[in-house]
Amino acid sequence: MATPGKKLAASLEALQQAQSGNVVRSSQISRVHRERLVQNNFLLEVVKGWYIVSRPALNDGSSTPWFASYWTFVTAYLQDRFGEDYCLTSESSLHLHTGATVVPRQLVVITKSKGAQKLNLPFDTSLLIYQDINNFPVGRAVVNGLWVMDLPTALCKAVPSFFRQNPADAELAMRMVRDSSELLRILLAAGSVAAAGRLAGAYQFLGEMQMAERIVKDMTMSGYSVKPANPFENRAPFLSSGVRILSPYVARIKTLWKAMRDEIAETFPPQPGISADHSDYLRRVDEIYVNDAYNSLSIEGYLVTPELIEQIRDEKWNPETNDSDRQQRNALAAKGYNLAFMAVKESIKKILDGAKPAAVVADDHRDWYSQMFSPSVQSGILKPADLAGYRNQAVFIKGSQHVPLPHSAILDCMETLFRLIDEEPHAGVRAVLGHFIFVFIHPYMDGNGRIGRFLMNTMLASGGYPWTVVQLKRRNLYMSALEEASTTGRISALARFIIEEMTPSK
Repeated sequence: MATPGKKLAASLEALQQAQSGNVVRSSQISRVHRERLVQNNFLLEVVKGWYIVSRPALNDGSSTPWFASYWTFVTAYLQDRFGEDYCLTSESSLHLHTGATVVPRQLVVITKSKGAQKLNLPFDTSLLIYQDINNFPVGRAVVNGLWVMDLPTALCKAVPSFFRQNPADAELAMRMVRDSSELLRILLAAGSVAAAGRLAGAYQFLGEMQMAERIVKDMTMSGYSVKPANPFENRAPFLSSGVRILSPYVARIKTLWKAMRDEIAETFPPQPGISADHSDYLRRVDEIYVNDAYNSLSIEGYLVTPELIEQIRDEKWNPETNDSDRQQRNALAAKGYNLAFMAVKESIKKILDGAKPAAVVADDHRDWYSQMFSPSVQSGILKPADLAGYRNQAVFIKGSQHVPLPHSAILDCMETLFRLIDEEPHAGVRAVLGHFIFVFIHPYMDGNGRIGRFLMNTMLASGGYPWTVVQLKRRNLYMSALEEASTTGRISALARFIIEEMTPSK
């Protein structure tokens, strides 16, 4: 008679064959397998007849499985229901074109099918679907597997409130247009005077006078009277005039830095400057080591692998709460942290001795990572290739609405981060934004929080600030501040948090 482990292994094999990404329809797997997988928390129901793949260790009420599977689910669901006869609205399309990293609370979809529907999804998210055959966009493109308005069409259809509420996305989208003709074909075909005036005014605000003048001139020559009207409400553009965007992710990193740096510089304590007594600074770094032991953010994946199936079949699978396994992981993490801390201290020594901070962290952060996980490689838990460099697959942050950048964008974005650090004169800004944007990019499969804090402390040292410990008892505040910066673009809470940790009350 088959044991429970063998039955579960058989169900997992059926799941592996049925799943498309992280999404499974009830019709793709038998009721017996489906119920067994739901009972063991390998499947979570999204809406009736639709499931996402999870892991038992993640079934703690966290939003992580859902946010990690959100776009895969939406793509599969819309494809199944509408085929190619749907399109995201202009705002949703522009967010995808510009590499937005936040899972939207509501995604609005236009279809050719009859009726309207609001589909309530987990964690206060939803799909709003409505029919609009007469205004169904002609200009469409596929982005990340979803049918969206192409970039010029989405900009021409964007309402004024989009520019006020999403100025960074709006600016990125406008700078991604290579020539005014891409917009004018749409504006002239529809006689869109208001949209033409809005886009011309927006380009004037961005310092792109040639684009603005061409829109006004060509509309005028065709018999339309266009008056430019700036839809932006922010005081200045995020990027310099003349910038053309090849990677929306790189541009987003630049806009985040520019939008956030002044507030940090104005509120951060004055830079003490590097002390002449380097040995004393390094001694104080050594003294704080014990209190600096801090666990990294939990980074989880969601694939049902053949190895996991075989473990369960052979009755060798244990829940992740197994005490001995957890103790072994803790010991390896502690050893790796010690090695990485020592490597960071050597990096700080270079900076104290006059090396450029950005060049040091650009060269050394890979060594910090390798030292951190070398004990796990030596013990056989990780493969040597895992230390080779940045991640080459998707990664998700537990409980976060922010989805880290795709792995194809990491190299360009990391180079941009180090260039911004190099150009930044204020060590406090280098520390706060260096840490935040490193975690925002999430270049590694694991250890991003620990390395991000190492980067923060290396930058603090470059201005003579003390090594700063993020206290475990304030973890919720810390995570909340990072989430707010990632999802709303507001850095004040994180800057204030770091200042408080650096200068705790007596």
